[in-house]
Amino acid sequence: MEAEIIAVGTEILMGQIVNTNASYMAKQLTALGITSHYQQVVGDNGERLDKVISVAEDRADLVILIGGLGPTEDDLTKQTLAQHIGKPLVVNFDAIQKLIAWGEQQQKELTPNNRVQAMLPLDAEPLKNAVGLAVGAMTTFNNTQFVLLPGPPKEFEPMVQNELVPRLAAQLHSDAIIQSRVLRFFGIGESALVTQLKDLIDNQTNPTLATYIKDYEVTLRITASAGDEAAANALLDPLEAEIMHRVGQYFYGYGDSTELVDVVVNELKRQQLHVTAAESLTAGAFQATLGDVSGVSAVFDGGFVTYAPATKASFLKLDQATLEQQGIVSEATAKQMATGALTQTDADIAISFTGVAGPDELEGQPAGTVWIGIAMRNQEPTATLYHFPGSRHDVRYRAVKTGLFDLLKQLKENH
Repeated sequence: MEAEIIAVGTEILMGQIVNTNASYMAKQLTALGITSHYQQVVGDNGERLDKVISVAEDRADLVILIGGLGPTEDDLTKQTLAQHIGKPLVVNFDAIQKLIAWGEQQQKELTPNNRVQAMLPLDAEPLKNAVGLAVGAMTTFNNTQFVLLPGPPKEFEPMVQNELVPRLAAQLHSDAIIQSRVLRFFGIGESALVTQLKDLIDNQTNPTLATYIKDYEVTLRITASAGDEAAANALLDPLEAEIMHRVGQYFYGYGDSTELVDVVVNELKRQQLHVTAAESLTAGAFQATLGDVSGVSAVFDGGFVTYAPATKASFLKLDQATLEQQGIVSEATAKQMATGALTQTDADIAISFTGVAGPDELEGQPAGTVWIGIAMRNQEPTATLYHFPGSRHDVRYRAVKTGLFDLLKQLKENH
């Protein structure tokens, strides 16, 4: 099967957004063993879109159109494809019911352009949208299979994983099953991970490997095709063991939807430990991340956000002389912040963040300089120095993720 990806959106052409969807889709196709020699990007214009569809169908068996399924006037992908293949758009019952329920919940009257999101070409197979309103679709015309997918990544990625990939896999392997595992890594970049696994990637046949960049981390999907689940797992097990041998120190969990914070909270629950935090440059972002996890109150009672030196000294009972002599951005301060948070609460483990988010220097330290401290009952506190690249936002959220990973390592070492 030969595939071609068409990304639709003037904002992509203008450089306002990065075309990450095409990269994601290409990796999914590679993992399935589907070749793809061309990609196209076209703006929100029906005439030009029709032309690129004509080009794509002449050289591909599978044409995947991404974007342009929304309710605005420039969302023309579905209409253009339907006209191109000579089929009318019809309402999908499940999608319109979801749309009506959304309108009632939002107390909004559905307009005709809203209803277009629940339509698909006649006889097309719907692809359910788990988190949005625009239904996707698969349809065949003149021996070419067309796929319609939404543009927003939060809608696009689940639809690809849960709806499109299983259907394509079934077409390719009608006499086999497809078994995948998603391995999640933190603290290693995609290029470094690929370098460590280069021979496995270069020589892949069955099973296959594909890497994906997530928020400041890397995900690796390994996929095997076999006659049954046991046979597929027999292919995956040795590959996973070899991967873990090479880069296992960066591994933290399995699954598309698993987040690092979920793994940390689950480990705290398993060990029946309570955590607290003292944050300076992260300004509560670490605690807010914990708060996103359902049931976190079982292991987190609260913590401290201490920006100013006087607040650090007052809230955390820090030694003023240490702050003046060592500075805010220092190993000593990170350790004292973690220890202070621990002694001021009933927690079992505490983490601290102090550093320079940027863009300006602080105490002669460049932006991106971060100390993360950890303290546990009856143990000496530790602190680790990091230098994070990127914007102020990047530095703060890299610090949060790194703090979570450091905390997870400490919990595993302690247990």
